[in-house]
Amino acid sequence: MAASKNTEREAREARERLRRYNARQTVHQQQVTRRRRDNWFALGAVIVVAALATVGQLFYFNGGPGTPTPAPSASASAEAETPQTNIGDVPDPSLAEGRDWTGEMTLNDVQLGVTLNGALAPQAVASFVASVQSGYYIGKTCHRLVSSDSARLLQCGSLDGTGATDPSYSFGPIENAAVGGIYPTASLAMARAGGDAYSNGRQFFIVLSDSAIPDDAAGGYTVFGTITSGLDQLIAQIADAGVEGGATDGAPVVPTSITALTIQ
Repeated sequence: MAASKNTEREAREARERLRRYNARQTVHQQQVTRRRRDNWFALGAVIVVAALATVGQLFYFNGGPGTPTPAPSASASAEAETPQTNIGDVPDPSLAEGRDWTGEMTLNDVQLGVTLNGALAPQAVASFVASVQSGYYIGKTCHRLVSSDSARLLQCGSLDGTGATDPSYSFGPIENAAVGGIYPTASLAMARAGGDAYSNGRQFFIVLSDSAIPDDAAGGYTVFGTITSGLDQLIAQIADAGVEGGATDGAPVVPTSITALTIQ
């Protein structure tokens, strides 16, 4: 009888141990499942937060209140790709002598008084003086007239009369550019290719009234002198006739050429 009781007690104890083991296993499995589920939830939350942050940044910087102000990219400018050297028989800036030069320029029959500033734009003045001395400008045309709300100018001195650049002659750098892109009436300035500070040549433009000409990737335009007299007559006889076809930028209605030019 005693042996039977011992056997039953041992069986009950074994069943209890098995029950507790199974209970622990169940709890452990539930914990593993919960941790796995929580990890997936956490990973999903991180992905959602990251996606929302990305979308928020895209909105903020592409049309939202933080949109950057567009600016020129220096990486694609002509200046970055073009060697920063003079081409052709460009005179030394010392030819300008760091002084004012005076003279007269005649367009058709309109005589203009001219002063060049060799102190502020020595390279441009040296080039202009050398070109005058060689007789380059006589007979060259003023191929372009701009007459818009923001700018009014007459451009002259192209080698072939079309305004194309001269591949055999160019120089830099830009000197004495207008402050804030506003070029005062009667300014004489060098024309150049967009984005290239070393593409100044023999072409120049006369500012007929205060003009807004924005800087490009290379900067502004070299102001090397001033028209001191005759500008009103030039405007009345040539500029006021307008641009061919009624445009605001193109060949002037009145064909114009440089008939005389002296500098001393």
